[in-house]
Amino acid sequence: MTTEPVAASGTVHWIGAGLSTGSGLAALCDTAGRVRLWHRTEARAADALGRLGLAGRAEPRAYTLPALASELAPGDVVVSMLPAPEHAPLLAQCVRQGAHFACSSYVSDAVLEQVPAAERAGLVVLTEAGLDPGIDHLFAHDLVARARDAIGDETPASYTFTSYCGGVPAVPNDFTYRFSWAPAGVLGALRSPARYIEGGAQTVAERPWEATRRHVVDGETFEVYPNRDSVPFVAQYGLPDAWTPRTFVRGTLRLEGWLRAWDGVFEELKAGDDGRIAALARELAAAHPTTDEDRDRVVLAVSLEVRAGSGRPWQGGYLLDLVGDAEESAMARCVSRTLALGVRHVLDGSLPPGLNRAAETAARSGQWLRELARDGVEFTLRVDQ
Repeated sequence: MTTEPVAASGTVHWIGAGLSTGSGLAALCDTAGRVRLWHRTEARAADALGRLGLAGRAEPRAYTLPALASELAPGDVVVSMLPAPEHAPLLAQCVRQGAHFACSSYVSDAVLEQVPAAERAGLVVLTEAGLDPGIDHLFAHDLVARARDAIGDETPASYTFTSYCGGVPAVPNDFTYRFSWAPAGVLGALRSPARYIEGGAQTVAERPWEATRRHVVDGETFEVYPNRDSVPFVAQYGLPDAWTPRTFVRGTLRLEGWLRAWDGVFEELKAGDDGRIAALARELAAAHPTTDEDRDRVVLAVSLEVRAGSGRPWQGGYLLDLVGDAEESAMARCVSRTLALGVRHVLDGSLPPGLNRAAETAARSGQWLRELARDGVEFTLRVDQ
């Protein structure tokens, strides 16, 4: 039985105006019928709109869940820029009131539990529609589709897939990093084991930084390490069953010298004292903040090499390498414009009800990439075959 999708009303509720809210919000003001920006207070929301040059183009609101619920109508789109643990209660409210939901975060179990109810109600749940996750998914789907066209789904082959992303200082410093988001999140990710495929076998790095290696991108040397669980993405990206993975890893990219510069941090992480690590996060935030004078740099490199038989391998790669400017950070540009693009596709009815992790088909990924390029998110594609 096909679920009848709920038609979008044209009203978008953008919740949160933190560091990743950028020109994507302006793009939505151009396309949506009505935009409301919800922040801690109405004054802060108004200040954020002024900073973004959107005063008078969106309505400022003071966010609480009951306040949002009082203004939420069927077919509205709720965009959550809140911390990931707050997505699930927000999605539950959307399902109760017949509103679509969008965010740039990974799908949590709490969000996943509510997807069936949302789908039955004809609602879109758009997730992983930012930079990483988000643009990395688009790059991967497109590369896999190109390789499948060149080699064939049934042809036995082996492949190497890597996807590395990082937000780093545009001008390197001794610490090789500036904190543009909570250090507690950075440290928490480093404390989480990473699962990936290496040498044809599943591998777990209990301390991801201990699996750091050099990685050359467009002639520049970086340091990369695996994070989270890469293995489920083999299926998500549609790699053929006839192909055997030699390497499949999604991870984080850092400037050369990061491993050495962070040695003291790693020693603290090894001790595993939660209280001490919380204090360390505060110390790092104070010592290495991103200031108004700093410019960030975002690098996302996704590559696929497929070898069938003894001939020349098929190789393809995408590279995004952007530097922020005085108006907007590179991170905000990539996250907010990708998310805004996804919301536009909720508004035009082209996304199906239920869970959507960015664009999950090769055709739709290709379309989104063309639209992102048009929207000013620049990247390059290289294919050798």
